[in-house]
Amino acid sequence: QVKVVEYGGGSAQAGGSLRLSCVASGYTHSSDCMGWFRQRPGKSREGVALIDSEGRTVYADSVKGRFTISQNSAKTILYLQMNSLKGDDTAMYYCAANSCFDSPLEESLDRVLGEWWGQGTQVTVSA
Repeated sequence: QVKVVEYGGGSAQAGGSLRLSCVASGYTHSSDCMGWFRQRPGKSREGVALIDSEGRTVYADSVKGRFTISQNSAKTILYLQMNSLKGDDTAMYYCAANSCFDSPLEESLDRVLGEWWGQGTQVTVSA
């Protein structure tokens, strides 16, 4: 059974940084892709960043150049380094495993799918 848990949310000031971590126990990232999604207040869940098993990545335009998705060498922990945070980044952030279902990364980012999801971790950015 796969269980996905996110860590590292919290509060930061605009311009600051936070790093999120995701552990998917019972899951090995040997294929498909993993990713980060978020749901901002009053909005639908949206894709933030995905990484496939080869290390290829894709980002939403709103976070490109500020956020970095990565994983440890054993591919057991997924990270999201968030720099230059803005108020618009305030959201519940979710980690998902198996989000691509053999579709290209770019297409999968917009589809917001995942076979396994975490409960989310809140990120609040203040001015």
